[in-house]
Amino acid sequence: MPIYLPETTSSLSGALTPRQIVEELDKYVVGQGRAKRAVAIALRNRLRRQKLAPELAEEVAPKNILMIGPTGVGKTEIARRLARLAHSPFVKVEASKFTEVGYVGRDVESMVRDLTELAVDMVREERLVEVREKARQHAEERLLDLLLPPLPAPAGADDPADLREQARRTREKLREQLREGRLDEKHVEIETREKSFPSFEIISGSSVEEIDINVKDMLGGLFQGRTRKRRVTVAEAFDHLASEEEQKLVDMESVAHAALERVQESGIIFVDEIDKIAGREGGHGPDVSREGVQRDILPIIEGTTVNTKYGMVRTDHILFIAAGAFHVSKPSDLIPELQGRFPIRVELDSLGKGDFIRILTEPKNALIRQYTGLLATELVTLTFADDAVERIADFATLVNERTENIGARRLHTVMEKLLDEISFDAPEMGEKSITIDRAYVDRMLADIVKNEDLSRYIL
Repeated sequence: MPIYLPETTSSLSGALTPRQIVEELDKYVVGQGRAKRAVAIALRNRLRRQKLAPELAEEVAPKNILMIGPTGVGKTEIARRLARLAHSPFVKVEASKFTEVGYVGRDVESMVRDLTELAVDMVREERLVEVREKARQHAEERLLDLLLPPLPAPAGADDPADLREQARRTREKLREQLREGRLDEKHVEIETREKSFPSFEIISGSSVEEIDINVKDMLGGLFQGRTRKRRVTVAEAFDHLASEEEQKLVDMESVAHAALERVQESGIIFVDEIDKIAGREGGHGPDVSREGVQRDILPIIEGTTVNTKYGMVRTDHILFIAAGAFHVSKPSDLIPELQGRFPIRVELDSLGKGDFIRILTEPKNALIRQYTGLLATELVTLTFADDAVERIADFATLVNERTENIGARRLHTVMEKLLDEISFDAPEMGEKSITIDRAYVDRMLADIVKNEDLSRYIL
């Protein structure tokens, strides 16, 4: 498959078509075809925008998405997997954590600052990989200098050229031994920088977040710490020196510039629980600030410039995916301006027994695969019969119907209770094979499920 990476950012997912994006998401998320189609189109539109003339590209707004559906049906997982697929900076925030300006709580601009920090870490890691080989070469030379310090030539000695050649041969022999690991346990003395910082406290609040104070940046090298000598093994010294050389080779100014561009062109912000701030003025108590929070979030989604410690970030082309259950409120309860900024609306389906069976067995991260892998580390081979999987799905569906419907998350509680005994005894079992069948599932779960009061607390 040909891969196209636009010049403006390296974080887009190449030439994946919407159909291919959906197929990739199918490997991890069961069902929810409409939501997958919507995010696939939104991601492909980003790639299309990169190919436009700059004048037109500037005018194309991201197709923000509003996902509507109960908890545990895959809203967050779809967004998270999409970001991973696209190698995009991704941050998940809860709308209910933000408060109107003037109230105590998080400033809405902090979501963009968090995204920028994450992008800087992503780009730095990529650059470290690029310079790793060169850094290891430099570290090797520094380590050889420690192992074989240059000796001053004594007066009236042999020809200096012969001495240099002898030193070179000795150094190459040491290099060979170093690469073969024969010197790993030998000890050397290296200089390390102590991390010291004065102990004082800053009480955070909206005002501090707005001006984005970074005390370490302000004070420069004042508290960088003093160096001290440590005696370590050659293997530890090599890792430490390689890490130092990596940091020297990475240009942080370039990293910050690339990260800002990546945030602006391919960042994804997932705003969860947006239904919790749906509502108009006229309420009492905490409800009074709901519309205020919406109005504070609105400029970020519409497109504004946020000041971060790495520079100004424009949010015009960040993709926003909002999600909420909307049990009590409805999307039309959001202020009209905010509604208009989410042109794509998708409703996610509730999960039933058939979906649970697929979730347990099909995805790459299927729950049964996870539990069999965990117990295999204790030499316990776990096998699930088909009728057992079906029975687990039955119990999860039944408990969801009787109590609160928490979707696929119910499977986690059911599986934990089902495998409680095996997980506890596994270290003492030795090498053993266990088959989970319908009878075992009934023995472990039937009584709890029958007792509605008990299942309400345990499952």
